[in-house]
Amino acid sequence: MLFEVWAPQARHVALEADGRTYAMEADPARPGWWRGEAPARHGTRYGFALDGGPARPDPRSRRQPDGPDGPSAVVDFGRFAWRHPWPGRGLPGAVLYELHTGTFTPEGTFDAAAGRLPHLAELGVTHVELMPVCPFPGRHGWGYDGVAPWAVHEPYGGPDGLRRFVDAAHALGLGVVLDVVHNHLGPSGNHLPAYGPYFTDTHHTPWGAAVNLDAPGSPEVRAYLIGSALAWLRDYRLDGLRLDAVHALADTGPRHFLADLSAAVDALAGRLGRPLFLIAESDLNDPATTTPREAGGHGLHAQWNDDFHHALHTALTGESQGYYADFAADPAHALAKTLRGGFFHDGTPSAFRARRHGRPLDPAATPAHRLLGYAQTHDQVGNRALGDRLSARLSPGLLACAAALVLCAPFTPMLFMGEEWGARTPWQYFTDHPDPALAEAVRTGRRREFEAHGWPAEEIPDPQDPATRDRSCLDWTEPGRPPHARLLAWYRNLIALRRAEPALTDPRWRYEALSVTAEGLVSFRRGPLHIAVNLAARPAALRPAGPVTEAAAAWRPVGLPDGPDGVLRLPPETAAVLR
Repeated sequence: MLFEVWAPQARHVALEADGRTYAMEADPARPGWWRGEAPARHGTRYGFALDGGPARPDPRSRRQPDGPDGPSAVVDFGRFAWRHPWPGRGLPGAVLYELHTGTFTPEGTFDAAAGRLPHLAELGVTHVELMPVCPFPGRHGWGYDGVAPWAVHEPYGGPDGLRRFVDAAHALGLGVVLDVVHNHLGPSGNHLPAYGPYFTDTHHTPWGAAVNLDAPGSPEVRAYLIGSALAWLRDYRLDGLRLDAVHALADTGPRHFLADLSAAVDALAGRLGRPLFLIAESDLNDPATTTPREAGGHGLHAQWNDDFHHALHTALTGESQGYYADFAADPAHALAKTLRGGFFHDGTPSAFRARRHGRPLDPAATPAHRLLGYAQTHDQVGNRALGDRLSARLSPGLLACAAALVLCAPFTPMLFMGEEWGARTPWQYFTDHPDPALAEAVRTGRRREFEAHGWPAEEIPDPQDPATRDRSCLDWTEPGRPPHARLLAWYRNLIALRRAEPALTDPRWRYEALSVTAEGLVSFRRGPLHIAVNLAARPAALRPAGPVTEAAAAWRPVGLPDGPDGVLRLPPETAAVLR
């Protein structure tokens, strides 16, 4: 079997496979590359020794059976027998469901998560979005400190476990999206710097030196990350990737890394004959992220829209600390602006940033499905001091109102696991670092961060305590009992309505009579449907835009408009979709 590795700084490289050592030779056709052959089969353990040093994992390792610091293992992808053909499922019209493998079930494995997929199929979502699954130290963690971008976390089930999960999802008609992290690697188990200039001090990120996208050696680093992305989509039959924090991908070259990545993914989609898509997480509010490459943009297919989340969150909760301050100054205006055109910060002043932020997005040139809308995500829940969900402080009625605005707006909606039944379990920040010094640094840093915002240190959950992870696991007894069962039925009804009514998935930003009042009354019409949401604790009256024949969905009973003026009486904390 041929083994290859890019190690431009090494004087000599040896392959260690199944306890034997084999010399490798420099590849004359590719500077910095080494190659060598050795007997190998599926499961063969191997690594590369640079200049007489210890054997290290393969940067392109497909499996790390003993964790990030152990040897790599050969994976024969041809051994896996896919049971269900899959034509692919594109992004337009989708409803995404963000899921963390390690806490979706108490077992925290792909196989256990696959056992719960019928619940998602019945809910009506179209795609499962898995949080990162690359290997990281320990058993439990969020996954954003992964260190092997081509491999799968072994405690979740490794490569075969992920493929079984994807195959089970496809059997139910569910697409699968994977969250991948290109902007940094975790602090422990990262062997890439020993191989070559994967990182550069030319730029800095919140995690330290930046991934090298534009300094010497960057062509190979870019190819490394693009190759990883294509491997996930090709070898695991994924439908799309969510790209973590692309604003931290510093690139001053002639064409941004994201444009190269999107071009490669589009080309792969053509070869495979099925749709593939990329979703960016970006805090830049830059339309270039999703603008087609031929028009000078990066050509990604969608991006998260935190502005809509922040506007909705402040309207629901009244919170005004941190980045919520800009939206809490006038929640009604913020919510109306994001519903109408996506970005709230489009060149406007931001008190939180102490500068202007964002660029205008042209709704006429941007299909609405290119922005994801959501009321909760792993970030917006887990990065709170106690990991508390909206359900910890909002009534079921307000949770129902949030669902109506997310699922009836023009965006591509996304739910966070358990949201659909108002899960009462928190989702907290947890780690499992084997290194005691790193574990203590994470524990202390977390407490100091929230102490600075007035939280007593003893109230901040210890990320290293196994109980923190256990508290964050979903309680699957909740969906079958009140008040959760009613909210779950509401989500199912809204998603079914979205699927049945073309107006709700129309990619055009088309509204009639969009109105958001300071009293918390949100009203707009999309095609034949009028969405009315009362966030207030008292009844509201509104005059629908046009005659109403029925309530297609209502959280509380809503009568038809009455009186000479055709006024609709909307109960407190209630949402209704009127036909």
